Amino acid sequence: MRKFFVCAGLALAGTTGLHAAYAPDLNQMQTAKLWSVSGTLRGFYDDNYNTAPSGSVAKRDSFGFEVSPSIGLNVPLQQTELGLKYTYGLYYYQDREQINGRPIDQTHQLDLWADHAFTERWQAKVMDTLAVGQEPQLVNGGSLYRTEGNNIHNMGAISVDTQWTRLLGTELSYQNNFYDFQNSGGNFANPSLAGLLNRLEHNIALNVNWRLQPTLLAFVGYQYQQVNYTANEQVGEFFLPPSIIPHYYYSDNRDSRSQFGYVGAQYNPLDNLTLAAQAGIQYADYYNPPAGAPSTDQVSPFAKLSGTYTYLPGSYVQLGFTQSRNATSIIAISGNKATLDEESSVAYAVLNHQITPRLTGNLMGQIQYSTFNGGAVDGQSQTWYSVGLNLAYTINPHVSAEIGYNYDDVTSAGPFVPGYDRNRVYLGITGTY
Repeated sequence: MRKFFVCAGLALAGTTGLHAAYAPDLNQMQTAKLWSVSGTLRGFYDDNYNTAPSGSVAKRDSFGFEVSPSIGLNVPLQQTELGLKYTYGLYYYQDREQINGRPIDQTHQLDLWADHAFTERWQAKVMDTLAVGQEPQLVNGGSLYRTEGNNIHNMGAISVDTQWTRLLGTELSYQNNFYDFQNSGGNFANPSLAGLLNRLEHNIALNVNWRLQPTLLAFVGYQYQQVNYTANEQVGEFFLPPSIIPHYYYSDNRDSRSQFGYVGAQYNPLDNLTLAAQAGIQYADYYNPPAGAPSTDQVSPFAKLSGTYTYLPGSYVQLGFTQSRNATSIIAISGNKATLDEESSVAYAVLNHQITPRLTGNLMGQIQYSTFNGGAVDGQSQTWYSVGLNLAYTINPHVSAEIGYNYDDVTSAGPFVPGYDRNRVYLGITGTY
């Protein structure tokens, strides 16, 4: 169950935007204690807290501090395991005190999970993760830019694993994603993030797996996805010559249905090496265009690749790659066509090394290459480079100190898609009980 919870948390954070500063505390998640409490105090410097383009007057730097307490509960029963973890973040930016009198950001993350074994062959897993914040790494809702307000992303999932025979099994799962941005009330000339990104996503999947060898599991699967935009706001305007009467794109004109077919495998050639691969095709149907605009469909590759190698106790390497379609905050009207979404390729790597019994280093990096679908930016691309470095020193079993650095570089794809770069350094201390 603990592995399931860790994977679910990483899924919410997304492979995009991996940062050492926000790396999950795997040791805490896997503790045998019934409950745990921790608190972190950090001082930081952020040279572009608004994620604004270089040269823009909105690009501001600031010193500040972070206070982040958390509490966790883990209840192992005979056939069931229940868990909860809540983390609160308060971020104070000195520069914003002088600029707008609103120097504080607040974030929340609540994780709930349950794992129940009905029999040796029937198991069910349920989880839910609620994130509230401003940073793109936390909300992961389709925007690469910091967004004011208590923006919400909730992900819930349930799965049932059944082992029908010694070799044949199935996994039936449902996942729901809910996004709600506070930036609302836009129109065709100035669409809001709520109008562009508030949505519900439903995913239903069935995998049929076959144990080819004790260390090799192969599977074939099908997934259905429904994406419904919920803000009911104008997000774009177009004309149908020779008429001068305007037509509008609304939020739900970007609704889509997708069907996935894929094959994959999980391979454990060694006790300390895990490999997984999944590849297939996604067919997306954008079935609800406004009157006067064409309905479209897209066929694109779909893939998830990952590998984890634990080379020493406390030291491991993770590599991964994903290929899929995702929502975007860009809507660039050209004629009667709008930007509907983007296709993203993400490669990431994580290195965690136990340098000494007390000193641990963590290095994370990712590259996200996205190509826009439709509108004035059709076929244009944007790349997000992200690197995070963290060093943690254990003073005693309950107290540790850390220092770290995060770097982000988002390339520009023209006037519709600005870019930015951002450097953050921090120094802090964490207490755990």
